[in-house]
Amino acid sequence: MQHDPTQLAWRKSSYSSGNGQCLEIGDGVHDVTPVRDSKNAQGPLLVFRIGSWSTFLTAVKADAFSADA
Repeated sequence: MQHDPTQLAWRKSSYSSGNGQCLEIGDGVHDVTPVRDSKNAQGPLLVFRIGSWSTFLTAVKADAFSADA
Protein backbone atom coordinates (compact mmCIF):
# COMPACT_ATOMS: atom_id res chain seq x y z
CA MET A 1 0.00 0.00 0.00
CA GLN A 2 1.51 3.30 -1.02
CA HIS A 3 -0.77 5.40 1.16
CA ASP A 4 0.30 6.70 4.56
CA PRO A 5 -2.20 5.23 7.07
CA THR A 6 -1.70 8.21 9.39
CA GLN A 7 -3.09 10.47 6.65
CA LEU A 8 -6.32 8.54 6.16
CA ALA A 9 -9.69 9.36 7.67
CA TRP A 10 -10.64 6.30 9.73
CA ARG A 11 -14.21 5.36 10.65
CA LYS A 12 -15.50 2.70 12.98
CA SER A 13 -18.09 0.14 12.10
CA SER A 14 -21.67 1.28 12.65
CA TYR A 15 -22.09 -1.98 14.60
CA SER A 16 -19.46 -0.91 17.14
CA SER A 17 -20.74 -1.30 20.68
CA GLY A 18 -18.29 1.16 22.19
CA ASN A 19 -16.37 -1.53 24.08
CA GLY A 20 -13.17 -0.81 22.16
CA GLN A 21 -13.25 -3.98 20.10
CA CYS A 22 -13.94 -2.48 16.71
CA LEU A 23 -12.69 -2.47 13.18
CA GLU A 24 -11.89 0.78 11.46
CA ILE A 25 -12.02 1.34 7.73
CA GLY A 26 -9.70 3.84 6.06
CA ASP A 27 -11.47 6.36 3.82
CA GLY A 28 -9.81 8.26 1.03
CA VAL A 29 -8.18 5.43 -0.89
CA HIS A 30 -9.81 4.59 -4.21
CA ASP A 31 -8.18 1.31 -5.17
CA VAL A 32 -8.09 -0.56 -1.84
CA THR A 33 -9.89 -0.76 1.50
CA PRO A 34 -7.52 -0.63 4.48
CA VAL A 35 -8.82 -2.17 7.72
CA ARG A 36 -7.30 -1.96 11.20
CA ASP A 37 -8.04 -2.83 14.81
CA SER A 38 -9.24 0.26 16.67
CA LYS A 39 -7.31 -0.80 19.79
CA ASN A 40 -4.02 -0.87 17.89
CA ALA A 41 -4.08 2.04 15.45
CA GLN A 42 -0.31 1.79 14.87
CA GLY A 43 -0.43 -1.96 14.33
CA PRO A 44 -0.74 -3.97 11.14
CA LEU A 45 -3.37 -3.31 8.49
CA LEU A 46 -5.37 -5.65 6.35
CA VAL A 47 -5.63 -4.24 2.85
CA PHE A 48 -8.34 -5.50 0.54
CA ARG A 49 -8.76 -4.76 -3.14
CA ILE A 50 -12.20 -3.25 -3.67
CA GLY A 51 -13.74 -6.42 -5.16
CA SER A 52 -12.20 -8.60 -2.47
CA TRP A 53 -13.58 -6.37 0.29
CA SER A 54 -17.09 -6.74 -1.10
CA THR A 55 -16.68 -10.52 -1.32
CA PHE A 56 -15.36 -10.65 2.26
CA LEU A 57 -18.32 -8.63 3.60
CA THR A 58 -20.79 -10.86 1.79
CA ALA A 59 -19.15 -13.94 3.37
CA VAL A 60 -19.22 -12.37 6.85
CA LYS A 61 -22.90 -11.51 6.49
CA ALA A 62 -23.59 -15.11 5.42
CA ASP A 63 -21.73 -16.37 8.53
CA ALA A 64 -19.32 -18.27 6.28
CA PHE A 65 -16.53 -18.13 8.88
CA SER A 66 -18.38 -19.73 11.78
CA ALA A 67 -17.21 -23.05 13.17
CA ASP A 68 -20.39 -24.65 11.84
CA ALA A 69 -19.92 -23.42 8.25
